[in-house]
Amino acid sequence: MIRLKTALTTVALAGSIAAVSTPAMARDTINIVGSSTVYPFATVVAERFGRNTDFPTPKLESTGSGGGLKLFCEGVGTQHPDITNASRRMKPSEFELCQSNGVEGITEVRIGADGIVMANSKDAEKLDLTLEQVFLALAKEVPNPDGGNELVANPYMNWSDIDSSLPDFEISVMGPPPTSGTRDAFVELAMEGGCKQFEMIANMDEDQFETVCHSMREDGPFVEAGENDNLIVQRLAQDPETLGIFGYSFLMENSGQIQAATVNGVEPTPENISSDKYPVARSLWFYIKHAHVGVVPGIQEYVAEFTSEGTWGDNGYLADVGLIPLPRNQRMQVAKRVKDLEPMTGNEL
Repeated sequence: MIRLKTALTTVALAGSIAAVSTPAMARDTINIVGSSTVYPFATVVAERFGRNTDFPTPKLESTGSGGGLKLFCEGVGTQHPDITNASRRMKPSEFELCQSNGVEGITEVRIGADGIVMANSKDAEKLDLTLEQVFLALAKEVPNPDGGNELVANPYMNWSDIDSSLPDFEISVMGPPPTSGTRDAFVELAMEGGCKQFEMIANMDEDQFETVCHSMREDGPFVEAGENDNLIVQRLAQDPETLGIFGYSFLMENSGQIQAATVNGVEPTPENISSDKYPVARSLWFYIKHAHVGVVPGIQEYVAEFTSEGTWGDNGYLADVGLIPLPRNQRMQVAKRVKDLEPMTGNEL
C-alpha cells in the first residue's frame, strides 16, 4: 500500500511538472498585437489575406506600441504573439528584453510613414499652431510668462492666453496614453520641438531636458483617452472646442467630420509627411518573431502580402486607407530583408 501510494504520488508530481513545462498547444491563427495607428492597416491586410488564401484571418489586438512590444518580448511559444506592430521604432531596451527572454531572431519591417495630427471639428475654427504653442499648451511646466529664468506650473487655460491671435476658448486636448507609440512620437517630435525654442530649457542636461519636454500637464487641459482613436473622433464631433491627437490615417478616415491644424504653417498632407516637411511625421513598423515562423502557419505568407507592391506601394490598397508609402527603392530593400528574414543585430537602433 505504501509503495502504491508513493508510486501514485510520483506519477502525480511528474504530471504536474509536465503540465508546467509543456508549451501551449499549437495554434493555426497568426497572433498580432501592438500599435493602434498600425492596427487599421494591418486589419485590412489580414482581412484580405484571410479571404484570398487558405489560412485563417490573423487575430489582431490593439495594445499600443509599448504594450505590444512588451508582450512580443515576453518569450517564445505559441502563448506569445508572432508579430507586433509599432508606430515608433523598437527601443534598445526592448531589444535587450527580447534577447534576455529568448526572443533572439527578429526581423524589423518599416512599412511606411504617418503624420501625427492635432484635429478638431469642422464646425470649429481651424487652428494654425506652432510647435512652441503646442508645448506651452500641453506641458506640465513652462517658462514663467512673467519673466525670470524659472519654470512654473502651466498657467495657460485658454489658447488666447498663449497668443492673442489664437481662439479664446479653453485648451482641451485628448491624446494617447504613455504606452502608445503615437504618444512617444508626439512628445519627441512636437513637445521637444517646441521645448527647444526656449534657451533655458535647451541648455539643460539631457535628463532634465527630457523630463521637462516629455511631462504632459495633469490639471485638466490634456486628457489621456486610451488606445481607441475612434473615441477621440467621436468626442471631437460632439465638442467643437476639443482637439485630438492621432495618426493621419484617422484624419483621412473621418475627413467629413474633422480637420487638422497646420503646424508651423505646414498642412499634414501625404506629400508633406513623406518629405518630412510636416514637423510631426514618423515611420511605422512591425516586427516578426523568427521562432514562430514555420510553427504558426501563414506568417511568411502574411508578411509577403503586406510587403507586396499591390499592398504597400504607391498605388497599393493601403494608400487608399491613409498609409503614406516609402520611396520605391526603400520598399524594395525592406522587402528583400523580409523575404530573407534578415535578423536585427541591435546596432540599427
